Amino acid sequence: MTETRPTPREPDRKEEADGNEDESAAVEGPSEPSAVLRRLPTDAGLRRQLAAAARSRGRTASVAAEIDEIEAELAAIEVEPVDLTAARRRVAETSGEIERLKERVAALRGDARARRAVDAEADDALDDLEAAAAELSAAQTEAIAAEQALERARAEAARNRDERRRRLRLRDRLRNRRRAARRELAEGIYPAFRRALAVVPGGDPGAAGAAPDAYDGDPVAASLAAVRVAALDGAVELRGDAARRVAAADRAARSLLRTPDVRAASDPDG
Repeated sequence: MTETRPTPREPDRKEEADGNEDESAAVEGPSEPSAVLRRLPTDAGLRRQLAAAARSRGRTASVAAEIDEIEAELAAIEVEPVDLTAARRRVAETSGEIERLKERVAALRGDARARRAVDAEADDALDDLEAAAAELSAAQTEAIAAEQALERARAEAARNRDERRRRLRLRDRLRNRRRAARRELAEGIYPAFRRALAVVPGGDPGAAGAAPDAYDGDPVAASLAAVRVAALDGAVELRGDAARRVAAADRAARSLLRTPDVRAASDPDG
């Protein structure tokens, strides 16, 4: 009988780190235009406001198809958890059982030899030895199966790490493409935005510069101009300075902002 057993190797630190990749950096998709511009003032930056206005008019960026492809690739990635701890525990338990049975087989073998040496009855000892040897063989088979299961779990954990890393790379790529899309959409509608600044209260076309990043004017006026160039279906709620400026203008709010539903908050400063 061959008394060999698989030897558990030391845990791989990469395996221990499996599942610890940063999954918190999920890429936020573009909000609905009305969600970005429905309440003024808004926390959204000018580029995001202008991109929302462009999308509300049905415009799409040149990278839209690539964004769709990346999103589909991300959605297809599935990573199931792998319990390496349980697999290692099973290997350790079978290894411990083998050691225990080896000691028992050695003790029973010694007992049988001692009985034979003095011509004592050894049948019971030999029966016990045979049973213990069978148990040891079964335990060794179980240990081999446990080690193989651990290797499969390690391989699956490695595949999972690769998939998580691929997902992180895709998220970075998606984030960059969405940023490029916002830039393209914002720049495409910027001439209309610049013209709108000449109409809205506090607006100054001279502060617009050549691109959204160059804008150096009043942020409330910029938001009002973004709403004016958008095509929004929902209501626009005005608060604070936005509400006061529109209320003091010499044009009706709906005409000024070119949107059918403009509402002032009951508490403009709220």
